Amino acid sequence: MIIACAWHRRILSFTRPGRLGWHCFALVALVAAGCAHPMARSSDAPVAPAAADTMRVLVWNVLNGGNSVGDGAEKALAVIRDSGADLVLMQESYDIDGERPLLGAWLAEQLGWNQWQADSPHLCILTRFDIAERFTHEPWHAVGARLVDDQGRDFIAWSIWLDYRDYITTKLRDTPDITDGDLLESEFVRSQRLPQAQRIIAKLDAVGHLDLSIPLLVGGDWNTPSHLDWTTDTARTYKRRRALDLPVSLAMADAGFVDSYRTVHPNPVQRPGITWSPMYRTSGGKDQGFERIDRLYIHDSDAANDGEGEGEAGDKTRWKLEPVAGQVYPIAWEDDTIPVPDRQFPSDHGAVLMELRVVGSK
Repeated sequence: MIIACAWHRRILSFTRPGRLGWHCFALVALVAAGCAHPMARSSDAPVAPAAADTMRVLVWNVLNGGNSVGDGAEKALAVIRDSGADLVLMQESYDIDGERPLLGAWLAEQLGWNQWQADSPHLCILTRFDIAERFTHEPWHAVGARLVDDQGRDFIAWSIWLDYRDYITTKLRDTPDITDGDLLESEFVRSQRLPQAQRIIAKLDAVGHLDLSIPLLVGGDWNTPSHLDWTTDTARTYKRRRALDLPVSLAMADAGFVDSYRTVHPNPVQRPGITWSPMYRTSGGKDQGFERIDRLYIHDSDAANDGEGEGEAGDKTRWKLEPVAGQVYPIAWEDDTIPVPDRQFPSDHGAVLMELRVVGSK
């Protein structure tokens, strides 16, 4: 096929050997849109072919078990396969319409992987690694597992979700003269995001995960932006930003977590990493509040201990996972006039793919 659309040529210019799957997916979305000027929201270079001794983690809210988009489960499966992910921290793993199980369980069957959802109505850990131990916390807010990678190394991963109510960027859009103090109440008065995040951190502490000398990953849909994105520079760039200490992301930082995407892409103006929302460009008849609300955090074990002795998960030698690359998908957004059931990318949340390098392996 000869592609004459300039947007197609632009996407093709990103292509690297061995990673055609994602670009073909982006091109399919553009073809479906009829070259009707899709909005490109990710200026990051795609994640290159995986290097030796690396791990890929996909953080993704898949939207209503894939039921909002035609063949949504199959499209979600294609996204995961093309990403090259080893581990998916998933939200909204609901029952698939028809005679199929929860989305996470169905995806595990199709991939030949393992999954853990416990009694959560929507949180899932989906992975090709072995699951050695399982954890739960408040079914709507966190499920966790101890995983064992190909080299027999243990690490911990949690999938989380926080309260969606009173989205702070929409609050600022609708009440632009609101004081900083009143605006911050979106996080702990008009929603329960901060208390929920604090309880997740307390759970991690109670089960000893904050004291381990092995990697601890916590990722999911935080439903709020990061203080690393609400800076003086972004306030000058975006209509609805302030330089403000947003409490949920600060609570994670105070607990010794690092933001993997901002570690790789520290400049929030040049690399916004927007995940909300490639599907819904407006809300309440007004422009959407575009933000990076889906994030993967990695606990810095040096912040909690000196690494001596044996970790509780049984790994006698400290090792770490260091972020080396990150990308938000879809690379190009489909035309927003396309009805939601006809979309190619099956979610209202962007998918965050992080590549992590093993450091200090035994």
